[in-house]
Amino acid sequence: MAEGGVSKMAEGELLIKNGVVFDPINGVKGEKKEICIRDGKVVAELKSPNVKVIDAEGRVVMPGGVDIHSHIAGGKVNSGRLFRPEDGRKGVAVRTKVCRVQSGYSVPNTFATGYRYAKMGYTFVMEAAMPPLAARHTHEELVDIPILDNAALPLIDNNWMTMDYVKTGDTDLLAAYVAWIMKATKGFGVKIVNPGGTEAWGWGKNCGLTDAVPTFDVTPAEIIKGLAEANERFEMPHSIHVHTNMLGHPGNFEVTKATYDLVKGVKTAKDRQVIHTTHTQFHSYGGTNWGDFVSKADAISDYINQNEHATIDIGSVILGDTTTMTADGPMEYSLHQLTGRKWTNHDVELETGSGITPFLYSGKVSVHTIQWAIGQELALLVKDPWKVALTTDHPNAGPFIGYPILISMLMSKKRRDEAAEEMHSAIFKRAALPSIDREYDLNEIAIITRGMTAKALGLHEHGKGHLGVGADADVAIYDISPEERDAGKIQKAFLNTKYTIKGGEVVVKDGEVVATPAGKTYFVTPECDEGLTEEMLVKLKDKFEHYYSVNFNNYPVQDAYVPNPYEIKASWSG
Repeated sequence: MAEGGVSKMAEGELLIKNGVVFDPINGVKGEKKEICIRDGKVVAELKSPNVKVIDAEGRVVMPGGVDIHSHIAGGKVNSGRLFRPEDGRKGVAVRTKVCRVQSGYSVPNTFATGYRYAKMGYTFVMEAAMPPLAARHTHEELVDIPILDNAALPLIDNNWMTMDYVKTGDTDLLAAYVAWIMKATKGFGVKIVNPGGTEAWGWGKNCGLTDAVPTFDVTPAEIIKGLAEANERFEMPHSIHVHTNMLGHPGNFEVTKATYDLVKGVKTAKDRQVIHTTHTQFHSYGGTNWGDFVSKADAISDYINQNEHATIDIGSVILGDTTTMTADGPMEYSLHQLTGRKWTNHDVELETGSGITPFLYSGKVSVHTIQWAIGQELALLVKDPWKVALTTDHPNAGPFIGYPILISMLMSKKRRDEAAEEMHSAIFKRAALPSIDREYDLNEIAIITRGMTAKALGLHEHGKGHLGVGADADVAIYDISPEERDAGKIQKAFLNTKYTIKGGEVVVKDGEVVATPAGKTYFVTPECDEGLTEEMLVKLKDKFEHYYSVNFNNYPVQDAYVPNPYEIKASWSG
């Protein structure tokens, strides 16, 4: 075998040797050790003397990356591709041995999405917002994404049934509705986006945390707490996944903290957080307007540091042009008013409505500079990396291909300082980033991109995010030594792996995609009381008969839409 090369293999067996392994879930912090793989799983030892061997030669080895929050499939993503042909024209080609794919920059097509993530060492991505009535289309797109295992979070917060049950206070029937939504959509967990606010947007309004939702006489606070309690009626792998109210508004950090307080006393059915709040950069704003806008990442971080029931992902800004898209319709309209750029909005049966508009983040603009700082501040000020995940809310704060930039920033105080010198001076007056000396090490990077994300989603129990015996053989080998401190080399290494291995198969070699296996779709089936389900369905079918254009029987996603399923049962905990 040539040095650093690959020997011929015995069917189904692979040995990775001489790598420096970072596997936080199993407490491995930069140890030189072998990884044995048989039939797509990590095993204790190999049986055949003639196995395929990859010599990592002292390079960094991690489990495959797990992205906890991204927008990669579904109606609004596809609309974003059509809405921005100019984004497609400036996209870059992805070189593979299979084909050459030209795709958009901020909203790549399905093929390029899989290729680009795999080239960065990621093997699982969570689609973070699936309208239940558009679930079939979302699954069709997920199936079309090569390599990546995936799952999707159905939007449940602005559904009329949710608000009806919250109003009555019947948590068990609300739980039955949640269970039905999960089964019908083949979804993974409860997603909440600007609760009540999207429904209010149908009337040209928005909702603060304690404002009454028009015509329903419930508040966003009641929706969040009700869904948290309903979710914990089951042993769900993931907590509620919340996009809090008043995203992008100066002073909204108080709303964010109040949201955490709402569920502080809710008892969990699993050993995990009660609430995960997403793209927290957009929810950590101080000030009363854009003129006195200031970072409050310190206040949010202090809360997370002092409490165990909440986790966050950062939604950190990548400077440059991108496409914003979210089920938070009123926020998208506000962005359109700020920028004057084109905008579109689409309701799905009045149960959710996404907006889309382009946006340019510039380091020469004071507000954008502070936003850029906040995301990194959150990662650096939260003391325990097991409470924070690396994201850009792709593509809202920037495309996911910016992750290597963020990794290099978190690992290098020098690089942050050099970048700050080129940006608006507001960063030195209204943000804390220049004063923060902390630098992440590779083990902490592995936590916020693998260990924490897999545990927060409950996927570590299903072989994701670690390299213990029995885990899926998803491995990333990066072309750097663990001693590397040069930020440019770190960024380059995390952009293109030396090897990415998915289920024991080499899919990326030397930064080039060499195989495109199909990924699995993970979904959760809550086991609910039949009596509760029948009682709930009577009311649900009545809603469909009188208010929906879609027939009730056309709602559920059939098995054919998920050809590579991975089902997780969630038992009733009462």
